Amino acid sequence: MVPAGTSTCRLVTLGCKVNQYETQLVKEALEQNGYREATEGETADLCVVNTCTVTSEGDAKSRKLIRQLARQNPGTRTIVMGCYATRDPQAVTSLPSVFEVVTDKQELPDVLFRQGVADMPKGISYFEGRKRAYVKVQDGCLLRCTYCIIPQVRPGLRSRDPEEIEQEVRQLIDNGHKEIVISGIHVGHFGVDTTRGKSGKAPFRLWHLFRKLDAIPGNWRMRLSSIESNEVDDDFIKAAADCEHLCPQFHPALQSGSDGVLTRMRRRYRTGRFLEKLERIREVMPNVAFTTDVIVGFPGETDAEFQETVDTCRQAQFMKMHIFPFSARKTTPAATMPDQVSPEVRKDRCARLAEVEQELAFAYYQKLVGQPLEVLVERTCLDRPGWVRGTDRSYAPVEVPGGAGDVGQFVTATAIEATRETVRGER
Repeated sequence: MVPAGTSTCRLVTLGCKVNQYETQLVKEALEQNGYREATEGETADLCVVNTCTVTSEGDAKSRKLIRQLARQNPGTRTIVMGCYATRDPQAVTSLPSVFEVVTDKQELPDVLFRQGVADMPKGISYFEGRKRAYVKVQDGCLLRCTYCIIPQVRPGLRSRDPEEIEQEVRQLIDNGHKEIVISGIHVGHFGVDTTRGKSGKAPFRLWHLFRKLDAIPGNWRMRLSSIESNEVDDDFIKAAADCEHLCPQFHPALQSGSDGVLTRMRRRYRTGRFLEKLERIREVMPNVAFTTDVIVGFPGETDAEFQETVDTCRQAQFMKMHIFPFSARKTTPAATMPDQVSPEVRKDRCARLAEVEQELAFAYYQKLVGQPLEVLVERTCLDRPGWVRGTDRSYAPVEVPGGAGDVGQFVTATAIEATRETVRGER
């Protein structure tokens, strides 16, 4: 066991908000048990790498990062966790300096105990280097989308206790975080595992959690990381409209705007129903912003089906789109489907959809002109002295006059101009 108070650590994260939360939890566990983070140029006794496997690029980045840490920290011991570690532990074990591979996050307390961590915190108290804090409320996914490997590496559902979540959010707010992002692998299934069937407990779902957290007083705001469109029901919409702290921005993952492609993806909705859900939210939240994920070049995607995706995105009026070229993951059905789309076509379609995204973003930014904005300032503008940059409640990027003292704070402004990259406001 490592003696407390004598060891340095370095933590690196790849991937999603949940991974970033889990790394922060490990960081606080180490700090509370005598570790300190290594300074720049200092050799770390212990390295922790939280990996991603959503795409083959994520695998490659994970391997590259582990090798870099081994070179930069001679003699270090590296713990590797995350989805790539779960999917291919043998490949990870063979990498330099790796001595522990965590294939199940429930093993973390035992792994860290062997490094001198006697007590594992139940939650985080701050979020290193970020103005907004991510809070993981659940883990696991029950869906079987044909392109996705995540249910294989994060199986089952595990929802956290609402009281524990509330306590964590209160602590983060008390420690200065102005925005809390409710995160999970499949957030819409929060509470399904703990309050269904014969559990004897009254149902407590995501929208119940909104209302519970909304009762926390103070000048702060709450944001939802993602939601499946078919989990948006009347209760969800009413709670979203009622909760004053909840930001009017939602991220329903479209993945494709073609019903044919959605069928091959084994998604649980079709475009008509998806668009209908967005309109129902707009009816009660007129200024709501929608962001999304889109996979381009799924096996068999024709020019006509790609055009359907473009048309659907225009109809949805997304403010922002995360656009991914299809990446075949071994052991998923999509990896062996016929009519795989060439890398050149995928690249071209990504570029074309990115142009559409810019048009849609600009259109949304223009709607904000003349409107009051509440901006969470995240940094100063290096290219515009005397200006700062942040996001408003709709997650639109905003630049306003200000200085370093505004970073991490809310400022109020009026939108006076929209560009293709940002909204400009005056204080």
